[in-house]
Amino acid sequence: LKEEGIFEHCQEVGAKYAFVMQLQDEMEKQQLTKEEFAKRIGTSRSALNRLLDPSQPSNLRSLINAAGAVGKHLRISII
Repeated sequence: LKEEGIFEHCQEVGAKYAFVMQLQDEMEKQQLTKEEFAKRIGTSRSALNRLLDPSQPSNLRSLINAAGAVGKHLRISII
C-alpha cells in the first residue's frame, strides 16, 4: 500500500470504519433513530449520513460530538 501511495488513506478509512461500527452499535443499544441522533449532535440527517460513511472524511470535532451524543468519549492514541 505504501508503494502505491494509498497507505495513509487506507488507515484513515479503516479507523473511521471502526469508529462508525462502534457508534452504530451504541445507537442500536440505545434505540436511537438517525433523526434523534442527528438532533443530539445538532446536525442534519444528510450530514449524519456523511459522518456514518467511512469513505467520507470527518473532522475531529464531529467525531467527538458523535461519541458524546451516545455518552461515550473519543480516545485517540499513537502506537
